[in-house]
Amino acid sequence: MRTKILMLFAVGLLCVGKANAQWIVTDPTNIATSIINTTKQIIETSTTAKNMISNFQETVKIYQQGKKYYDALKSVNDLVKDAHKVQQTILMIGEISDIYVNSFQKMMRDPHYSVEELGAIAFGYTKLLEESNGVLKEMKDVVNITTLSLSDKERMDVVDRCYNSVKKYRNLVGYYTNKNIAVSYLRSKKAGDTDRVMALYGNANDRYW
Repeated sequence: MRTKILMLFAVGLLCVGKANAQWIVTDPTNIATSIINTTKQIIETSTTAKNMISNFQETVKIYQQGKKYYDALKSVNDLVKDAHKVQQTILMIGEISDIYVNSFQKMMRDPHYSVEELGAIAFGYTKLLEESNGVLKEMKDVVNITTLSLSDKERMDVVDRCYNSVKKYRNLVGYYTNKNIAVSYLRSKKAGDTDRVMALYGNANDRYW
């Protein structure tokens, strides 16, 4: 019974439907839907725009519009353990967007990258976000209570697998960010410009990724 209640909650949490004119910030269904839709918009914007700078400005705008829902979902605490994993999986997608937008804004102010390199870095972030967002589709499909071909255990196994997959992507985005910053740091060291790079990104303790 508890598992069925969980699955009903989860399908509500992950249900992607038509957006209402106004979101109710305390409703996990609307919050989760907005996060998923926001990341889809970021991916579409990042892969279709021709000019990197105007492209990223639009990406930032989409991210800022969706961030309030990401923050609202973080405040939902009264969940059972398995539903908490569904929540955390969605939050990690939002966190990947957060790392991408905030770190790439700094990279665009970094003189140690060429325009071509920034384009390649942005493409890498987009692909990682696209891959992690794709995992949510599998989770959405299996938590649908009308899908009778899977047992409760099989459903929860898929939720666990999706959670672990997105967690791996989130960690990979952190690693990708650090590796790109390391390139700038080495170049700044050669140019005697390490203070500016450290001030831009902060030291290891300051970084949240």
